[in-house]
Amino acid sequence: MPQKTDYDAVVVGSGPNGLSAAVRLAQHGLKVLVLEAKSTIGGGTRTQELTEPGFLHDICAAVIPTTAGSPYLSSLNLEDYGLEFIHPEIPYAHPLDNGEAAVAWRSLNKTAENLGVDGNAYRKLYHHFSDNWDALSEDLFGTLRIPKHPLLMARFGWYGALSAKFLGNALFEHPHSKALLAGCAAHSIMPLTIAFSASFGLVLASSAHAVGWPIAKGGTHSVTNALASLLKELGGEIETEHPVSSLKDIPTAKTILFDLTPRQITEIIENKAPDSYLEKLKDFKYGPGVFKVDWALSEPVPWTNEHCRKAGTLHLGGTFDEISRAEQDVWDGNHSRSPYVLVSQPSLFDESRAPKGKHTLWAYCHVPNGSSLDMTDVIEDQIERFAPGFKDTIISKNTMNAPQFQSYNANYIGGDINGGAQFFKQLFGRPVLKWDPYHIPGTSMYICSSSTPPGGGVHGMCGYHSAESVLKNEFRISSDKN
Repeated sequence: MPQKTDYDAVVVGSGPNGLSAAVRLAQHGLKVLVLEAKSTIGGGTRTQELTEPGFLHDICAAVIPTTAGSPYLSSLNLEDYGLEFIHPEIPYAHPLDNGEAAVAWRSLNKTAENLGVDGNAYRKLYHHFSDNWDALSEDLFGTLRIPKHPLLMARFGWYGALSAKFLGNALFEHPHSKALLAGCAAHSIMPLTIAFSASFGLVLASSAHAVGWPIAKGGTHSVTNALASLLKELGGEIETEHPVSSLKDIPTAKTILFDLTPRQITEIIENKAPDSYLEKLKDFKYGPGVFKVDWALSEPVPWTNEHCRKAGTLHLGGTFDEISRAEQDVWDGNHSRSPYVLVSQPSLFDESRAPKGKHTLWAYCHVPNGSSLDMTDVIEDQIERFAPGFKDTIISKNTMNAPQFQSYNANYIGGDINGGAQFFKQLFGRPVLKWDPYHIPGTSMYICSSSTPPGGGVHGMCGYHSAESVLKNEFRISSDKN
């Protein structure tokens, strides 16, 4: 007689992927428990008062295009559970010296029209992907399999397999066009000179024109709060302040899913999986970390270029070549003196983020994994470069270096917010190369974190695919439809 268990499934970790996996299993009537070590749920989608009372700051993710473009999350009607997207007039902008800026409008045509000689090339590169975003995202956010839209994916692969630098130089002449590509590609946290770095730029730029780069009203914690509300409505349970350091810390269940990275998983499961598999998990490589600053401001950032004052996200760092050098420095284990800086200014579009007339600002740069160097001054200098007088608007600030990020969230090993480096081997073999990368062989345990395909981002697709594997393997439920 089968042993009776407390739950059908226990999910360890309450980030977007853990909650997405739990929701997917609960949709099939399974009894699900989510365990969270911290006092609040959310993983990389938490919002807190980090600086002053009334100033709400997103601790990790701030702008969520992959949420809006997620095949699974977009199917859940999370707006019924409190999630509200706010779309800035300009999804992202890239300030340059002399008051210039490259601007990505929601409209592909408007963006192209402002790129002069590169307008046609920009339009030709992106329109297939943005016009067919639903089909493209189905394959991009899918598992390792034959594409459902082979011609579209072949086109994407033709460009995406290139390095961002090669693609930019091959297609564009204008510094603005190249800067837009560099800013998006650098989200990958890898050198822009290596293969497949262009793919990140293509995905993010296409999503800006297809679904926008929205923020969540009230903060990114609205995403996980909505997922949690849906899970509870489906009968699922969530238990906070329940750390897991071994399998003994987990109630009995038919299956266990880990919204964790390989390092934590190997420590928890010890010798329960084949040695060959565990060795591969131990060899999993983590990428560079981040250094982040949140500011409470007395007024909006005084960007020199007026379009930057209407953008939800800004990519700082100057020209393509400057950003490429900065990202290579980090990959080589050095700290750039002029880093690529990601900036979000949510309070311009969401009045709930700060007291009336005041503002919040969010920014980070990439640093070598585990770095504890304080990058506050160089980040502020980059902002001041494109917004003279910015430092005079600062009321207070909060900083987090790479080790502090890991302390905040154990998944961020050495400050790596992507769940592992995203170079070629780990782009497709994540965490190991196998048809079902979610299943831990020889066990009824699974990985549902961003250390599995399709990788980092607030899209929940790692959790969704892991749950699909669980349904098929453990409960003989075959369902690849949302």
